[in-house]
Amino acid sequence: MSWPRDDAKLDRVRTLMADHGLDALVVRAPDNVLYLTNFWPMKGYDAVVFPRQGDPTLICLEASADDAARTAWTTDVRFFAGYDASDPRPPTARTLDLARAAAADFGSVGLELSLGTQASDRMVGEPTTFTREWFDAFPNALDATPLLATARATKTEQEVERMRIANAIAAAAMEHVARELKPGMKESEAAALWEGFVHGEGTGWEGKVELARGYSLVWSGQGIRTFTATGDRPVQANQPTLFEIWVCADGYWCDHTKNLCPGELERDYRRLEEQLMSVYSTAVEWCRPGASLAELDKRVRSGLADAGYPGQPSHPICHGVGARAHEPPYAHQAGGGTIEAGMVLAIEPGVYWDGGGGLRVEDNFLITADGAEKLSPFPDGIVRT
Repeated sequence: MSWPRDDAKLDRVRTLMADHGLDALVVRAPDNVLYLTNFWPMKGYDAVVFPRQGDPTLICLEASADDAARTAWTTDVRFFAGYDASDPRPPTARTLDLARAAAADFGSVGLELSLGTQASDRMVGEPTTFTREWFDAFPNALDATPLLATARATKTEQEVERMRIANAIAAAAMEHVARELKPGMKESEAAALWEGFVHGEGTGWEGKVELARGYSLVWSGQGIRTFTATGDRPVQANQPTLFEIWVCADGYWCDHTKNLCPGELERDYRRLEEQLMSVYSTAVEWCRPGASLAELDKRVRSGLADAGYPGQPSHPICHGVGARAHEPPYAHQAGGGTIEAGMVLAIEPGVYWDGGGGLRVEDNFLITADGAEKLSPFPDGIVRT
């Protein structure tokens, strides 16, 4: 579906541009192109010139013309060819030509100079990055990445609605897997059940989603680690199978960790679940407007240390979610920042045993004046099947 233009979001960006003295942004990360135009690129070759005043210019692959006409919030769309018989350069060189022309009349321009990660385009498997020529073309550009991070940290009503859809798809896919998961099934087969449901049922979800993609890491029993690939290890009876899952629904994301257990959960895991859920509940209760992000990190880590797991986990315990699965703000005990109303945060404490096994829980929470609202209807903890 084509979402109506989100003026609250675009006005926020323009206000921040005025504060930073920027006349235009020139962006090419797929998630920032989506954020500013509602167009989710197919190959990641596309870009947008977003002025402080006037309509943005979307620079778009010719093959995506129909998609742009259907979804983009601007009528100023300039096309480049994926293949040009007279130009042997890669398509991104032609993107740059159009971007330079569209930005030529602006004095102060911002680029994503400190961009570290970006969301995928719709092709997913071959992310596009831009070469030095892109940055050299705007030698006096300022870094627009912090500005965009600030704008994206708090969500508009439309953004929250879009994220609720992603959360609903992820939960429905977990319900599907809970009905099908059996001991002895390969981790990869469990992952395929979840991903297949997201793509198959999530695309077209309630008539609101043009494309839903699922991304998963699935580990069972001793296969549970901080971070490793899904493999052919068998699903264990009486132990958790952990699903680290992301859904992207037309460019807006959710990020969860959910756990299923076929059979009766072993005693050691029952104890770990009780300890971890206590720390998790305390963390969620802390998440109110004005609360310290640094203190959130400290509280989770001290709580796990008190439970007998010092130094855990070896990954961040809280980050933003929106037009990317991981985006600012991040909670770090040596950092700063406060939790604000309108943020959507992923909270994810975890414990990992030496030699394999452990547990992580994670959901997404909308910060309101009354506290944190859980966005996924699927339960936390370990769901027995």
